[in-house]
Amino acid sequence: MENLNEQPYDWRKLMVAPEELKAECSRLETQMQQPRTDGMLRIRTFNNCIEEAASRPVPQMLFGKFWYEGELCILFADSNLGKSVLAIQIGNSISTGTSIEPFTYEGDKQPVLYCDFELNDKQLEARYTHDWQKHYRFEEHFYRADLNPDPSASYNENELEVYLYRALEEAIIQYDTRILIIDNITYMRSETEQARDALPLMKQLKSLKNKYNLSILALAHTPKRDKSRPITSNDLQGSKMLMNFCDSSFAIGDSNNSPDTRYIKQIKQRNTEQVYGDKNVCVFDLHKPDNFLHYAFKGYSSENEHLRAKDDNERNQLAADAAELRKQGLTLRQIGYQLGISFSKVNRLLKSMDDRS
Repeated sequence: MENLNEQPYDWRKLMVAPEELKAECSRLETQMQQPRTDGMLRIRTFNNCIEEAASRPVPQMLFGKFWYEGELCILFADSNLGKSVLAIQIGNSISTGTSIEPFTYEGDKQPVLYCDFELNDKQLEARYTHDWQKHYRFEEHFYRADLNPDPSASYNENELEVYLYRALEEAIIQYDTRILIIDNITYMRSETEQARDALPLMKQLKSLKNKYNLSILALAHTPKRDKSRPITSNDLQGSKMLMNFCDSSFAIGDSNNSPDTRYIKQIKQRNTEQVYGDKNVCVFDLHKPDNFLHYAFKGYSSENEHLRAKDDNERNQLAADAAELRKQGLTLRQIGYQLGISFSKVNRLLKSMDDRS
């Protein structure tokens, strides 16, 4: 039976004043715009991301358009081409606050930590002295780390990668550096040729970079490659995973024209457009006029000019193509641009054709 004493429900209690509803909507909108940081993922709107990024400085060039501040960059090349020479030269540039002309360094002089797992001290000395005298003086805040030969600094060989990562983190904190150069990443992980082996390494380096706001230049080897074809990302050991996770990459190639000539080519870039691709590689000579072995800039050229000719048939075909273009009235430079070679090489090819006719 219905309870006669029960008062009728006042539905007006459910009504919300317009100003209260407006305030609640505003509160919810503000809450939705705040990043979610209570879990693994940080959720923000695209607008929030761009606004937060706009409040931070624009990344500065560390080595021209090859390597920018805040990037994990990979420099790779075949053995004995001078990766370490160039990497030390870049570290010296950053520690002194001077550019390696014509490639701009935009920052101030700052500490650099160079992890050297390649050279011993005497090999290093040979490169930066004149007849074992007159040693080159580096900045005091250009630090070099290598594996400690002291037997008391023992570690479990099976956990070398763990110990090395921890030691690296401690050194970054102790020497207050934001520039890290690793020569080379093989020592950070015993295997990098397979993607499954390279992935943990790249995750570690990315984590280290983000945690301490680092700029990292990591050196890597290439397997034996066909020097008659251009350098690509496929020439990097563990290329797929290493290349996917790095921010930028550039490579050193040797020139077929001279044993002391090298060229540098952009392979990957995110902060800039590709400037130094196969049509415009940067050419250097390995040079030691006194007590500092370094890359001396010569100019720009097509990569094809430095590649080894595949065989006589291909050379003959190239010469035939050059002769046909000459008949069409093109200049040596125009022919070179069409064929992707220098005008001097065009001249040699045409001369060889004339000699045979």
